[in-house]
Amino acid sequence: MHKSCSMLPAFLALLLAAQLGLAQDKTPPNLEPLPEPPPPPPGYELDPSLEPQVTIIKRGEDIVEEYRINGRLYMIKITPRVGVPYYLVDPKGNGYFVRRDSLDEGFQPPMWVIHEF
Repeated sequence: MHKSCSMLPAFLALLLAAQLGLAQDKTPPNLEPLPEPPPPPPGYELDPSLEPQVTIIKRGEDIVEEYRINGRLYMIKITPRVGVPYYLVDPKGNGYFVRRDSLDEGFQPPMWVIHEF
């Protein structure tokens, strides 16, 4: 092997180290901290009663998470020890739960008739 070929990896490593050192020294001058975000407009304050309350229960080897808003149970997430998690969702709010393997399953956007010809 030629002597200059054996020095090539060392030279490339030295060049890369020099480039990394130069890149770290390029900080923009006169940086200012970001200002605080403005408060929400009147009427858009967060209502703590709309925050879901999550209760986590361990039943045997399964983990059960119950989601409530204003004390009403609307969703249950079950994470078995073996297998994928699944959900029990009350889609109509009448206390009858439907099993869903994911929250995207069966999603339907609201649709209204705006105008008929």
